[in-house]
Amino acid sequence: MIAAFAHDAQAQQQDVRPNIVAIVADDLASHEIGCYGGQNIATPNIDRIAGEGVRFTHHFASCAMSVPVRASLYTGLYPARHGVFQNHKKTYSHVKSIAHYLPATGYRVWRTGKTHTMPRSVYPFEDIPGFETDCVKQSADYSTDSLKVRILNAKQPFCLFVCSTLPHAPWTVGDTAAISPGQLVLPPNLIDSKDFREIYRKYLAEVKVLDEQVGAVWTMLEETGQLDNTLFLFLGEQGPQLPGGKWTCWNYGQSSALIARYPPQIEAGTSSDALVQYEDILPTLMEFAGGKAIADIDGESFLPVLLGKRTTHRQWVYGIHNNIPEGTAYPVRSIQDKRYKLIINLSPEASYFEKHLMNMNNPNGVWSVWNEAAKTDTHAKAMIERFVHRPAVEFYDLQTDPWELNNLALNRKYAKRIAKMEKLLKTWMAQQGDTGAAMDVKQEAGRNL
Repeated sequence: MIAAFAHDAQAQQQDVRPNIVAIVADDLASHEIGCYGGQNIATPNIDRIAGEGVRFTHHFASCAMSVPVRASLYTGLYPARHGVFQNHKKTYSHVKSIAHYLPATGYRVWRTGKTHTMPRSVYPFEDIPGFETDCVKQSADYSTDSLKVRILNAKQPFCLFVCSTLPHAPWTVGDTAAISPGQLVLPPNLIDSKDFREIYRKYLAEVKVLDEQVGAVWTMLEETGQLDNTLFLFLGEQGPQLPGGKWTCWNYGQSSALIARYPPQIEAGTSSDALVQYEDILPTLMEFAGGKAIADIDGESFLPVLLGKRTTHRQWVYGIHNNIPEGTAYPVRSIQDKRYKLIINLSPEASYFEKHLMNMNNPNGVWSVWNEAAKTDTHAKAMIERFVHRPAVEFYDLQTDPWELNNLALNRKYAKRIAKMEKLLKTWMAQQGDTGAAMDVKQEAGRNL
């Protein structure tokens, strides 16, 4: 009787293993964050995570679209293998996700906010109200009350994904009054005009609200006594809905913020230039939680790098883009290391078209503003030409040309390096079952969301 009572009491004890909280942005230009060198706005809450943790400078999305990158985050697979090799497509039904793997280790897996993953059998998250789920709704109301109740009543460690809808277009949230359009510092891959500056400051206003959301989650963890017992991650997703960002294989689209704080094991104020991708996050979280390594996934744990025990991870980072259903077919593949990037445009004879960004009646007006500026501005005209008409091969030295504006593909000095990287890219595609341009076609009925 006494032994049975002791066993019951032990079973009811709270599991005090560390928690995991990951805040996922939506279409974030990570270079605008203060700790990544941003000059236009203050982002004190995101910067605080970096100041008390580690900031990764070479973290990439293999596909710069929300549905594929989130599928990769949750499954540890590249898009060709999890099935979401086009936006708004279902994950293959046989695939498992973090919502299967982590519960097997004793963790609850919660999510609030944007979902963008199907079917539910692959992503059986415990969804919690609190953050906006509709990324195109012209509001971003949020509350941490429901999350706080869950945490206070938790008897198991938890993994919580806070999926913001900011700063996804349309850019209608936040106060632009404190952002002077005349003082903005624009990246060189964008045009500079009075009208575009007005648009860009609306985008930045949403980034400010995103930072406020991060602060609210931080406060919630403090109030529940879980801040220092939590691996706190901030993820930038992919780049912004601007030319050269989202829906491309350029770094403006693929490069993503990754910041982590966990005082017991992560040294404050550090940075890492290790190459990592979203596919690596699942196995990293599994190792952190004490789970077994997952067989037959593409990602590899970078926990030793996260904890400062190693300085390197990947040798190569890969990228994929298929344009349907977001526009006309325009398949792209990429490979890079820390310095060099190779992009292969598989249908270079075509003109690129994306229906949201390039609709002249788009509410945010980016494309109409760009085309108006191009009538008198040679730089604007060149940026439009770069975006719409692309060569078969692009090759960039990211050390000297981080915005990828100087294509070195025809420079004979780099011929051997290009050939090596192209061979590696084709080997990766074959391993993935990636058939290239044949994948960028309309999918059969029932396969898209």
